[in-house]
Formats: sequence, C-alpha cells, structure tokens
Amino acid sequence: MAKVFLPKGARDLMPAMMNRRLLVIETVREVFARYGFEPLETPAFERIETLTGKYGDEGEKLMFRILKRGKGGQAGEVDLALRYDLTVPLARVMAMNPGVQLPFKRSQIQPVWRAERPQKGRLREFYQCDVDTIGTDSPIADAECIAVVHDALTALGLTEFTIRLNHRQILRALAEAIGAGEQETSMLQAIDKLDKIGKDGVEKELIERGFSNQQVSELWQYLDGKTIPGTSEFEAQLRVILDIALDLGVDPDRVKIDRTLARGLDYYTGPVFETVLDGGYSGSISGGGRYDGLIGMFSGKGDVPAVGVSLGIERIFMLMEEMGLMPTTMTSTQVWATVFSSDTRSSTLEAAAVLRQAGIRVQVSTREGKLGKQFKEASTRGVPFAMVCGPDEAAAGTVVLKNLATGEQFSGTAEQVAIEIGN
Repeated sequence: MAKVFLPKGARDLMPAMMNRRLLVIETVREVFARYGFEPLETPAFERIETLTGKYGDEGEKLMFRILKRGKGGQAGEVDLALRYDLTVPLARVMAMNPGVQLPFKRSQIQPVWRAERPQKGRLREFYQCDVDTIGTDSPIADAECIAVVHDALTALGLTEFTIRLNHRQILRALAEAIGAGEQETSMLQAIDKLDKIGKDGVEKELIERGFSNQQVSELWQYLDGKTIPGTSEFEAQLRVILDIALDLGVDPDRVKIDRTLARGLDYYTGPVFETVLDGGYSGSISGGGRYDGLIGMFSGKGDVPAVGVSLGIERIFMLMEEMGLMPTTMTSTQVWATVFSSDTRSSTLEAAAVLRQAGIRVQVSTREGKLGKQFKEASTRGVPFAMVCGPDEAAAGTVVLKNLATGEQFSGTAEQVAIEIGN
C-alpha cells in the first residue's frame, strides 16, 4: 500500500479542533458585526495581474502561481495565482462594483496561501480575519480598526497585548531625513523585522542593503525620539486616531504610538497598526493600515480612501492553546440519543426530531441495547447529555435526559427536555 502524505505547510483539522476553532471564529465574527462590518467572500484564486505589483519583492516571491491550461502551462506560462491576502481581492471587488454605497464596511474570514518555509506558527495555507472600511478618510474608520482588534482579543481572553500605531508618511519622511529616499522600501523591510531579529540584526541587514553606518546611526536617533522634519501633520493625525480609539473604549494601557512600527507591504499610504502580545511572545497577532492608493490601481479613478486590519487568527489559535484559553468543547453534539431496543427506536427518533426542531444538536446512536456502552461512547466523544427512551417512556410519551458528567437525570416530554437543555 502506497504511503500518503500532506503537503508541507498544510494540515488536516479534525472535528475536535475544528469545533474549537469555529467557536473562536464565531467570537471574532460577532465583534466584527458589532461595528457594522458586513461579510464578504472572494474566490481562492485571482488573475495573476490582479495580485502582482501589490506586495513588494518579498511578497512576489511567496505567491503560489497557477499554470495555464494546455500548451501554455506546459511551457510554464502563468495566468492565475492563489490569493496572497484578502485586501487586494477586496480592492478588485470595489473596482468592479462602483455602485456600492460608500462607506462600505466589510469583514472577511477565509484562507490565504503563501509559499513560506513551513515552521511553528507559519503555514503555507492559513486563515485571515479582516475588516476594512472603503470610501471615507474619517479618522473614526482608522480608530475602529484599533477598537475591533482590542475588543476581539479581549473577548478571546487575550488581555496582555499592545496595539502599536504609526504613520507611513512619517516613515517616508524618516527615509528622506537620513538621505535614503530612494531606499524607503528597503529601509521599511529591514525595520519591519525589529521584533524578530532585534536592533543588531536590523543594523546588519541595513548595512547589507547598502545603508551607510552614518545613515544607520541617524536612523536610530530619529526612532528614539528626535524630531523628524515635516511630520507634524501626520503626528497630529495619529493623536486624533488615538483619542478616538480611547473614546471607543480601548484601554489606554493597550495602545501606543511607536515610530519603529513599519508594516512591510508596499500599498500602505497612511496610519498603520500592529498588535503584539506582551511578555515572552514575539511576532505580531494583527496588522493593518490605510491604503488609499490601492483601489485606484484597479479603477483608474485616483485615490479611494480605504483602511483595514487583519487578525492573525492562526497565531491566535496557537497562543490560546499554549495559554489554555481555547474552548474545551470536543464536539458540537449536545445530546446522544441512545436506542434502547428496536421496539422503542421510533419513539427515540421522534424525540430526537423534536429536539432538533428546537435547535438542539442531536446524534442518534447506531447501537441498540447495552445503555452502558452507549453512555461510554457519548462520554468519550465529549457529548454532555444522553437521552434514553425505554418501554415505559415510550408508552408515556416521555424521555429521560442524563447528564453524563454529574449523573443527574431529568424526565419529561421532548419539548420539556429541550427547555431543560436551554436552561
């Protein structure tokens, strides 16, 4: 028999894990909805020209390209690619739907693909959770990105985090101030790795990228607080956004302006944000910013105001597991309907149907008799309740609900049992 393997950077998510993930995602989705973000889905793949030229050199290298059909594919020609993120597809959607009422607030929770080197916490297929607001330059939209992240993480039990805030135009002015205007992107890509490789690592990378020792020295002076010429307007914008975020209920101890924050993607044009866990955990768990020029690249109508943020849900799953914060639910089934005998099977199935109509999730046992074995099977699957309908119950039109953790029992009609479970 041939061996079978998963592709590197991918994994199977078995039901117990999926149930936990779905509970987490539903918590995040509910926070998104509270702020008026409406759900959207886009295809797994896009035309290659839609995705290329949007992510910078490093992003281009990580894109999964799809060969053309037929002779073109045999010659190595490409016309499609798996989506690299959810933001560029959103920009394409907006360009194709000019009649959408603005501002347009959308949420999207779908997988993306990147040809990363697989390692702990970094997969080639993973989910992103995004919210974006299109069509307004109001600082409320930027502040809501911060508030949504704050509320989502808090709802998940992650309380020790810091949301960092910066402005892309401040970073542009920083590059000019050290005489590296032509190397802005290279500078940002190096600074963006500060959390991962530290100050010494960033200095080494900057030198390797062609920056002089003098430029690197001046860079740190500005990052440490020296006034950057021509940035007062952008500093004021950040303070307004921060004040609005606090008005929205963001804990002031969980958000700060940080000049070292440099989001690596090319399409950011204004305020940018990133969230890191406090303590010994490295790497960001959310990131985003304003990208007023991206949609215009598709629509040809100039800049269109847009801002959004993405939760790194895969990293959040991993951290919640490590911290013991993931839901313990193994199964979505609430009631295991035992089958006492073939004579009572119809009564059991009818009771199960009543419970399902009441919104209770019921799985019917495929065994008959030996209730102890049926209870054990339900318990090992993590089902909290078992339902029994023996000859006496079938005759009386009732069932018995057994709490498999405590052994407590409740007897009544299926309708009464549904109410009991709801309580």
